[in-house]
Amino acid sequence: MHTGATEVLAVLQQRGVHVCFANPGTTELDVVRALETHPAMRCVLGLQENVCTGAADGYGRMTGTPALTLLHLGPGFANGIANLHNARRAHTPIINLIGDHMSWHLAYDAPLTSDIESLARPVSGWVRRITGTADAVAAAAEAVDRSHDNGGQGVTLIFPADYQAETVEAVRPPGAAADPSAAFTTAPRTDFDVTGCADRLRAARKVVFLLGGGGDTSGLGERAQQAAARLCDVLGATAYAETFPARAARGGGLPDFDRLPYFPEPARAVLDAADLIVLAGAPTPITYFGYDGHPSQLVENDRLLVLGTAGDDLATPLEALADALHAPAYTPQHHDIPGTEDGALTPAGIAATVARLLPAGVIVSVEGGTCGYPFYAASAGAARHTTLTNTGGAIGQGLPVALGAAVACPDRRVVALLSDGSTQYTIQTLWTLAHEALPVVVLIAANHQYGILRNELKRGGQALGDRATGLTSLDRPRIDWVDLAHAYGVDAASVETTGELAAAMTRALDRPGPTLIAMQL
Repeated sequence: MHTGATEVLAVLQQRGVHVCFANPGTTELDVVRALETHPAMRCVLGLQENVCTGAADGYGRMTGTPALTLLHLGPGFANGIANLHNARRAHTPIINLIGDHMSWHLAYDAPLTSDIESLARPVSGWVRRITGTADAVAAAAEAVDRSHDNGGQGVTLIFPADYQAETVEAVRPPGAAADPSAAFTTAPRTDFDVTGCADRLRAARKVVFLLGGGGDTSGLGERAQQAAARLCDVLGATAYAETFPARAARGGGLPDFDRLPYFPEPARAVLDAADLIVLAGAPTPITYFGYDGHPSQLVENDRLLVLGTAGDDLATPLEALADALHAPAYTPQHHDIPGTEDGALTPAGIAATVARLLPAGVIVSVEGGTCGYPFYAASAGAARHTTLTNTGGAIGQGLPVALGAAVACPDRRVVALLSDGSTQYTIQTLWTLAHEALPVVVLIAANHQYGILRNELKRGGQALGDRATGLTSLDRPRIDWVDLAHAYGVDAASVETTGELAAAMTRALDRPGPTLIAMQL
C-alpha cells in the first residue's frame, strides 16, 4: 500500500537521504509505519529532540548531504532548535520532517497545537507545509534541493497526519537518483579577479588571512590551508582559522593556523595591526557579545578582501593567488606536540596527551573552552584528523555532533572532547551511542563549574562573588560521570593524571563501542 508517507520517504531516499534521526510522537506514526517499506533508510533513535538535530548536524558536516530528523509537532521541534541554530551557523544541510495534527483538527486548538511555521523560520532557510497528498512528493523533492542552498541550510517540512496516512497511487519520484560523490562539490568561481586581488595583496603592508571551515574545498580544507601557507610565505602574512569552524582539517603536516581568539582583546591584537584582512570562507569578525570599549565589527569594510563565503570553493582562488604571486611550493610542516609529565591533569596536559594519541583519520568533536582551545593549539602536531566545533554557541552540541559524525563515517574513529556543564544538555546521547554500538571516545573535562561564565564574570579584574560562584558551580553534588555512563550502557572510567588518561584513552581507542573518560580537573 502506498501512502503519502511512503511516497515522501521514497523521494527523499531517491534523492540521497539515507539516515533518519528520530524522536517521533503520535502525529508521526504513519511515517514510522512507512519506514517499514524503506529498509535501506537507517533509523537512529534519539531520546531527546536536540540529540536528533545535533546528530543531523554532525552527519551533514561530514557528508555534505542532509539527514532527516523526525520530530513531534511544535514542542518537539522546539526542543531541537538549539542545535538547529548551531547547524544554521555551520551551513549544514538538514531536512526536518514535523508531523502536525490532522488538517481538519487544527481549528480546534488542541493542547499540542502550535504555530510550527513561526518556530521553524529562524532556524530554517526554507519552510513548507504539505497541503495534501498530491503536494507531498513535490514538497519532499524541493526540500532536498533547498537544503543545499546558501552553502547548506536546514529546511522544514510540516506534514499533517491525515496526509501521511492517506492512500495514494504510487508516484515515481521526480529527478535522477542522487550521486553521493557530488557532496561538497562546488564549481570554482568564473568571475574571480586574480589580478585585482593579487594587486591588493602586494600593496598591503600587513595581511591576515581568516579561513572558514566546511568541506574539502573550504578555507580550512587541506588544499586551501596549503595555499594560504604559500601566500603567508611570500607576503610575510599570517593566517588564522575562524573562531568556531564547522569543520577543519588539522595535523599531519598541515600548517599550524590557530583559531582567531574568542575575547576581543586578543582578537584585536591580531586584527588591528593589519591593513588587509582576507576572508576565505570566514565571516566578517564580530565579537561574540557586546563589550564596552570594543566595536562589534572588529574589522572595517575597507580593510576586507572577500574571496568567498561558506559553501564556496576557496581552494581554487587561494591556489590561483599563490601561483600569481610566484609563491614557493608547499612543504609539509612538522610541529612538535608539547611534552607532558605524569601528574595532575591540566588543560594543557590533557590537550597534549589527546593530540599525541589521536589515530590518523579521527574526527574530533570539540565543545567547551576548558580543553578546546589548548587542544586545537596542540593538535597541529597530531596525525591528520578533522575537527568540528560549536559554530553557534548553543551548548549541548558536542556529543550529538559526535554521534552524527560516527554514523556518517563508520570507518573512522570519533573522539568527543567536551566539558561537564554543556554535556549535560544532551547527555541522553550516551544511550544512542550504546544502542548503535558506535566507536566514540567521550572525554569529559570535569572541572565542576561553568568555566566560560566565570571567565566572563572576572573580565576586567572583577571579583567573583558568592552568588556568582554558586550560580556557576557544579560541585554540590558532583556529577558521577562513571555511574551516569554505566546507566546509559556506556563503559566508563575516571582519571586524575596524564598517565591514567593516556592508558584509559589507549584502551578506549581499541574498543569496538563507546567509552566515556571523566578527566578530573
